Amino acid sequence: MASIGAIEAGGTKMVLALGDEAGHIVEMEEIPTTAPDACVEQMAAWFAQRTVDSLGIGAFGPTCVNPGNPRFGQILETPKTAWRHFDLRGALIHRLGVPVGYDTDVNAACLGEATFGAAQGLSNVVYVTVGTGIGAGVMVEGALLHGMLHAEAGHITVPRVPGDAARSVCPYHSGCLEGLASGPAIERRWGEKAAELAGRDEVWELESSYLALGISTYVLCYAPHRVVLGGGVMHQEQLFALIRAKTRDLLNGYLVTPELEDIDSYIVPRRLRGSAGDPRRLGARPPCA
Repeated sequence: MASIGAIEAGGTKMVLALGDEAGHIVEMEEIPTTAPDACVEQMAAWFAQRTVDSLGIGAFGPTCVNPGNPRFGQILETPKTAWRHFDLRGALIHRLGVPVGYDTDVNAACLGEATFGAAQGLSNVVYVTVGTGIGAGVMVEGALLHGMLHAEAGHITVPRVPGDAARSVCPYHSGCLEGLASGPAIERRWGEKAAELAGRDEVWELESSYLALGISTYVLCYAPHRVVLGGGVMHQEQLFALIRAKTRDLLNGYLVTPELEDIDSYIVPRRLRGSAGDPRRLGARPPCA
């Protein structure tokens, strides 16, 4: 059975995993996201010690996911300035000499949840991560969504909640969802990290209002069978009930479906936790081909 590697390339950490064609993850490791060359050397050394036949990467964006584009596998105009225009896929192909599949981190997580996790067996799924940034992976009719680039749904513009005057943390947008509701946005607004604010009801009332605005938009645009939420901020489990109620209020009865009637089963937490990427499917072929 082939040995398949997987990387979840995030802005804060890189999660490395070793798995097989049946989707079993046999070993995992986390390393901090540092300067590109040093980080790639550390990752390549980890996989070289374990011998992999192929590798799948789910990377933070924006990034080029079109195999027909000469820039396929490069990080694009990211706020993480050291990584701008870095050829992540090419660097690992050069060091490991194996086939490397490539997509966004949230698309990889969406694929994993649809294959083994909270959306198993469903063909239309939105996976939203709320952490260092906010991103969405979208599956439509069983295929990960790509167009001129990939969905950057964390940067949709949302209306300000009345009374909220906090400055956006996004360097590109003054009123996008990531800029107002990501982990760094919470810390800037309240002066503490999300994990330290668990008992502050006003924090989660505001956070859930912004997230419900985003999720209701995704429901209207993508019509998913299920919405799966992950990321560090969603460890605050009290958010789920608030988000469900506010999303239903925002939709205001416009959509009437069995899925929305059972909203507790429609907006759900991720099931795979730190192993949401599917190494079998990501490593076996370029997932965006």
